[in-house]
Amino acid sequence: MTRTLPAAPSLAFEAFTDPNQLRRWWGPEGFTIPSLEFDPRVGESYRIEMQPPEGEAFYLTGEFREVDPPTRLAYTFRWEDPDPDDFETMVELSFCDLGESTEVVVAQGPFKTEARRALHRDGWTDTFNKLEDQLVSQS
Repeated sequence: MTRTLPAAPSLAFEAFTDPNQLRRWWGPEGFTIPSLEFDPRVGESYRIEMQPPEGEAFYLTGEFREVDPPTRLAYTFRWEDPDPDDFETMVELSFCDLGESTEVVVAQGPFKTEARRALHRDGWTDTFNKLEDQLVSQS
């Protein structure tokens, strides 16, 4: 997936690595982030509580594998209580300077089923929409 964000690479990268910013936009539409433990350094872990509009919260965890501001971020991604069709994936984000904007390329996988891939793709789409709104409101 590729998205162009209305911000310089340093600001786009910071949105992904600053816990205070992340809690304002992370997750699909309607989700909130009641708590997060987040230390974006190689080898460190994270845990994000995601609260859907209805139902119980669930938790996303992983470990940072690459943190290279403002061009690259990579981390593992797994649900604490996974669906049988889920297992740990790797998320890799590349930030490319386009002048006044940034192209972000996201690669995530592998997925066990095409349905899980589609679910994550939809989640990323909503998440990027929220991030774009956040960046526009900051400018």
